[in-house]
Amino acid sequence: MYSIQEWLSAVAAGLFALHVLQKLFFPYFWKDVTFLWKIITYGIKLELCKLTSKVVTLVDTFVEQAQRIPDKAFLIYEGVVHTYRDIDERSNRVANVFLKQGTLKKGDCVVLLMNNEPDFVSVWFGLTKVGCAVAFLNTNIKSKSLLHCFNCCGAKTLVVGADLIECLEDILPSLREDNIDVWVMKRENGGCTQVQTLLDLIDCASDRPVPANLRAATSLKTPILYIFTSGTTGLPKAAVITHLQTLKAAAGFWAFGGREDDVVYVPLPLYHSAASMIGIGGTLQLGATCILKKKFSASKFWSDCRKYDVTIFQYIGELCRYLCNQPKAEGERAHKVRMGVGNGLRPDVWRDFHARFGEVRMCELYGSTEGNLCFMNHVGKLGVVGRSNFFYKLLFKYDLVKYDMVREEPVKDARGFCQRVKKGETGLLLSKVSATSPFFGYAGSKQLTERRLLRNVFSSGDAYFNTGDLMAEDKEDFISFKDRVGDTFRWKGENVATTEVTETLGLVGFLQEANVYGVEVPGHEGRAGMAAVIVRLGHEFDGKALFEHVVTDLPAYARPVFIRIQEFIEITGTFKQQKFQLVQSGFDPSTISEPLYVVDYVQKSYVPLTDNVYQSILAGEQKL
Repeated sequence: MYSIQEWLSAVAAGLFALHVLQKLFFPYFWKDVTFLWKIITYGIKLELCKLTSKVVTLVDTFVEQAQRIPDKAFLIYEGVVHTYRDIDERSNRVANVFLKQGTLKKGDCVVLLMNNEPDFVSVWFGLTKVGCAVAFLNTNIKSKSLLHCFNCCGAKTLVVGADLIECLEDILPSLREDNIDVWVMKRENGGCTQVQTLLDLIDCASDRPVPANLRAATSLKTPILYIFTSGTTGLPKAAVITHLQTLKAAAGFWAFGGREDDVVYVPLPLYHSAASMIGIGGTLQLGATCILKKKFSASKFWSDCRKYDVTIFQYIGELCRYLCNQPKAEGERAHKVRMGVGNGLRPDVWRDFHARFGEVRMCELYGSTEGNLCFMNHVGKLGVVGRSNFFYKLLFKYDLVKYDMVREEPVKDARGFCQRVKKGETGLLLSKVSATSPFFGYAGSKQLTERRLLRNVFSSGDAYFNTGDLMAEDKEDFISFKDRVGDTFRWKGENVATTEVTETLGLVGFLQEANVYGVEVPGHEGRAGMAAVIVRLGHEFDGKALFEHVVTDLPAYARPVFIRIQEFIEITGTFKQQKFQLVQSGFDPSTISEPLYVVDYVQKSYVPLTDNVYQSILAGEQKL
């Protein structure tokens, strides 16, 4: 017989052995279990909404928080505190204004074109309380694209910020011809008669809640937002965002360990899903406080963090690089920031950030606005966008398949099906479309929606969402982003559609043809735009004229940084422009015999890309 002490010793030894084995062979076990438990319980909550047809929407959650913590700061903007009650009452005023006007009804869509400010949120929530869907427009949008956006989502009302109305002056007559009501967030001053002013009406309106049944939803699949994203079609596409997607996104901070006492710093534009759905949605889901910035400022970032006791900040990879490029100062580690949430953080910038600013937990995530799959790096491993495991794959069906970069299409086997890559190999990420992972597509075009799907991937009749991203999954189930494929690349935190840029360059009189692609630039995230062009016979390349054209017709992030003059442009067997070799050759004048030019914002022209200029770009001395 063993004594009690011997039994206890044996148990202790066994537990210690299990602990050692777990650390050696399953080092992420408990983190995986905790994270999966959160995902599963939240998923069950959403499934219950489907079964009971009682959907607690994002705005419902906000109203509940406004009743529970009315005097807590919700938004702090330029030093001014806006409590949960303030934004709730302000959004009620917006809702009452439009109800009184009688021009909107439940199910209508309203376009919102505003920079970051508290009224962006108040108007968004106010319109939602009336039962309207809201379409967020990129503030860099051009007039041609704006008219297209209205056609996509069927909107007949536009709310525009006072500081953006001048951008619309040339198309206001066209909007009026299309019977589109234009409301501007300013006071009446006897100005333009083609728009209606909104601020005076909001100030005079009642702040009493409108009937809750106006915003009530019976299905998680009801569209509530349209977020425009550039893609492979040139003009912006209206991604359909349902209650399901907003609720999933709003749980992001919570899933990473966010708390009610957190202070969240949001410097990203609210028209992006990251800032609106994850940033604002995640803040109110926690009952936390958001520091909302009109624009990101690298020089003010850490002083803001110290001033407001920020604990969580949102980022894109570029943002962290800008911070690392700032001159070093004393007290850079004197802050309370414990977590950063975002995407696109390069491993080298990640290391530099930690070395300089402290061991802030960087929570990388992966997902597109319209996509049906999300990865989250919940263990904080450097350089990866997410982690998977056996149970995650049971919940979310995805695969990495072989991709031919030259033909720009998945590799098929003899039966015509895609081929999975091996662990550690790079492949195109596909996500299966199902009842639990639906793809809602784009408004206004079934063709655009269908283009993002691959059918008969592994068996006849199946359908997968094509992310357009090349990824790799290692033996430990960590997932890393490798590159973007197709006609879209990222520059300065934005998706650049090569088709749109190509069409714009096609309007330049001395250019016969253009092939647009992205090239890597050392020290920069994403890819810089480059265009291989053919100059028309009898014409000469005019750098100043081209500069004026692209500055007028393209947003800053979409303007080609480099120009390559060619005599002919290679095409594939299916008459598609060949990009692979161009991307590989980059922009090095010592290896490219053809004339190269680079944008110069000082001379306001495209100037010859010499070896000296090339070296200054590599050294980070040249603005791109």
